[in-house]
Amino acid sequence: MLNSMGQRVLPALAILTLLWLAVFGPGLFHPALFDDADAAHAEAGREILVRHDWVTLHENGIRYLEKAPLPYWGIALGIKVFGVTEWAVRLWLHLGILLLAIFVYQFGRRFLTPEAGFWAGVALLSSCGPYEFTRILIPDMIVGLWIGVSLYFFLDGWRSGKPSLLSCWGLAAAVALNVLTKGLIGIVFPGAIIFVFLVMAGDLRHLFKMRLFSSSIVFLVIAAPWHVLAAIANPPAGETRGFLWFYFVNEQFLRYLGKRYPADYGTVSFWLFHGLLLLWLLPWSVFLPQALAKIRLRLARAEGVRRSPEAVLLLLFCWAGFILLFFSFSTRQEYYLAPALPALALLLGHWLSLESRAQIGSSIARAGRISSVVLMVVGVLIAGITGALAIMFHTPAKGVELSDLLNKNPDAYVLSLGHILDLTGKAMSLFRGPLIGTCVAFLFGTVLNWYFRRGGKARVANWALVAMMVLFIECAHVALSVFYPLLGSQPLAAAILREYQPGEVIVSDGEYSLTSSVNFYTGVQESILNGRINGLWYGSLFPDAPAIFLDDAQFATLWASAKRVYLVSPSDERRAYLAKLGPVFEFAHAGGKFVFTNRPGRMREGEKW
Repeated sequence: MLNSMGQRVLPALAILTLLWLAVFGPGLFHPALFDDADAAHAEAGREILVRHDWVTLHENGIRYLEKAPLPYWGIALGIKVFGVTEWAVRLWLHLGILLLAIFVYQFGRRFLTPEAGFWAGVALLSSCGPYEFTRILIPDMIVGLWIGVSLYFFLDGWRSGKPSLLSCWGLAAAVALNVLTKGLIGIVFPGAIIFVFLVMAGDLRHLFKMRLFSSSIVFLVIAAPWHVLAAIANPPAGETRGFLWFYFVNEQFLRYLGKRYPADYGTVSFWLFHGLLLLWLLPWSVFLPQALAKIRLRLARAEGVRRSPEAVLLLLFCWAGFILLFFSFSTRQEYYLAPALPALALLLGHWLSLESRAQIGSSIARAGRISSVVLMVVGVLIAGITGALAIMFHTPAKGVELSDLLNKNPDAYVLSLGHILDLTGKAMSLFRGPLIGTCVAFLFGTVLNWYFRRGGKARVANWALVAMMVLFIECAHVALSVFYPLLGSQPLAAAILREYQPGEVIVSDGEYSLTSSVNFYTGVQESILNGRINGLWYGSLFPDAPAIFLDDAQFATLWASAKRVYLVSPSDERRAYLAKLGPVFEFAHAGGKFVFTNRPGRMREGEKW
């Protein structure tokens, strides 16, 4: 089997599926949904079913016009079939990753070699990036799938010299689905990648062979209806300019230029943005220089060049390179690199397949050994740090929460990994298990990788790295569950549901993103105290928007009323403020967040407060 990786389709698909289950399976079920985009996007999918409206998205009863609909349709279908559960909400995204791995395998198998496709799928599933980018409900990895499908059809047509209807219309359909997934970049990315490739290949005339008229019709039939219906359902009204201006101008053109309003997003530096690529492809990124060295930027003017591996590698380089270049001139988030990862995985898969067949004394084998030494040094360093942290700090006293041991860096929370900066030495004591597991994984994984590559057993060495990453990602998943009370509010929502009665009011202390998981898990529309900003701002301007946004005076009147009010607050400091308005009772707390009420709890038999 090791000598025929990818040659037999069904065993290869079975291995990729098992690896997908090992890496992504646990994340389907836990932890609970996070606040901010994760639960907010899940709520948008749930409200599709509640409102029976598949055109205009809503969050917390407010129009949500900034995103393309396909991911939310996937969430809604999951809920429709399996109920309101975390795994039903996440299913579309996780199945998308499995389809992406299978697609990468097929792409490599068709246009490179079966083994190249197999190792590309393995590298994609066992890298840090795909796991990180599926912890919240964002579609950027799926954008990579649609780009890949587009280029698959393009390459199929280009290699033949005269594209078939299937290749042209398949490309158009994939581009349309990408537009429905992520907006205009769904057409910009594949279009620009194909154009750049044809320029570099000296074959721009091929554009006129791609049945542009009929392909445009296919594209419009799939992509246009939702946009037209959304524009009709959300015309300019009140203080708004309607759907078209907000969705296309504000959310796509102005966002790219860094002038989108409101500016509720951060940006990472140019060098960090590109440097993080090494982390997202870890551990396989250590072989990336050799993989990139195999690319030829100019194709030979020779018969058969269209079917050569060099042409495929050049297209993959254009795929990844254009995405990195595109975001180099805009606001940048870490996950913006996600659509480039499948291309880089294919480049890595090609090199790993070459290495697996190379003689032990060849230049390719030597390059692999050098990279394995570098990775071993990094791995031993990681093992030393994580092992030392596990030994130095002991489990804190009973009753001490993670939130009590952290520093607060709220300015960093707009970034997906921002909360890592909160960690202190004492906080690491709550992560002893994951730290020990990470130490073992990187120590043995990188040492065994070096040992086997030194002996000319590159395939066995690759499996040592796969085992290392499966263990490490499971440790990261356990650590994420420990971190959950800071990132989500499901325990607070569960506490509220035990007491909630119709007519009572749940209030978010600040913008909706701070407590979106309370909205999702309770299914109750929240009122918002001093939070008419960011995600819900534009929808709140429509004349039919519910009056859920409260200022201090309105909230004071509500707090003093006969209604029971639950205030979900990120800080205990609100207690003194509430005491000035009337009676205040601490109802629940978790992860440094609190629920206060203006009425005492209803004690039930057998329960303790």
